[in-house]
Amino acid sequence: MRAVEEAPLFGLSRSQPVAVSAKPHWQGHRDRLRTKLIERSANALEDYELLETLLFAFIPRRDVKPISKALLARFGSLSGVLAARPADLVKVAGVGETVAAYLKATAEIGARATRETLKSRTVISSWSALTDYVKRELQHEGREQFRVLFLDRKNQLMADEIMGYGTVDHAPVYPREIARRALELQASSLILVHNHPSGDPTPSRADIDMTRAIIDALDALEITVHDHLIAARSGVTSFRAQGLI
Repeated sequence: MRAVEEAPLFGLSRSQPVAVSAKPHWQGHRDRLRTKLIERSANALEDYELLETLLFAFIPRRDVKPISKALLARFGSLSGVLAARPADLVKVAGVGETVAAYLKATAEIGARATRETLKSRTVISSWSALTDYVKRELQHEGREQFRVLFLDRKNQLMADEIMGYGTVDHAPVYPREIARRALELQASSLILVHNHPSGDPTPSRADIDMTRAIIDALDALEITVHDHLIAARSGVTSFRAQGLI
């Protein structure tokens, strides 16, 4: 009797090894980067690596290193990425509306955490935290924005409120509105904050005159203006440190 040859299983003869799909190259990279972060702390990561670890959760099945580097190249820094508008974020290849929304949520978490820190401390003695907060909030704003930090009797933050939006070089500010709001909140003092989209935090003559008008309006109410901070991409300028208050 002639032996009957067995049919190959799923089209493969018994002598042919079944190929095992290799793990995607980026998966091993993700594992190594997570281990580096956990074992050596986030400070051990480069900016693009830190951004990568954030994108891992938002983009689970793709190599995100090129996206991370493209974001940093487009917006210049981590702070620039987190401050970017969703409409600008989605212009980067690989970034959709969902990723843009998650990045904005991450930025807001950082801002709120810093705001909580300021609320639990005396603001004028937590200068580094204050300037970090001001920079995060305003240094990448594309148009001028005027804000007031209202403080209680212990110089702790009560409220951070926008009192005026403007163009790329001017934001209308009304001293009477600031005085009215300070009375409503029963604030004892405040810090003025605005940004220069030009990137240069040097006070203009108009900035100095406007600051003096606000101080004059609040003097009669016995409300102190501790400082006026100007934020820009190149840093933060303090009127008090410059001898302007």
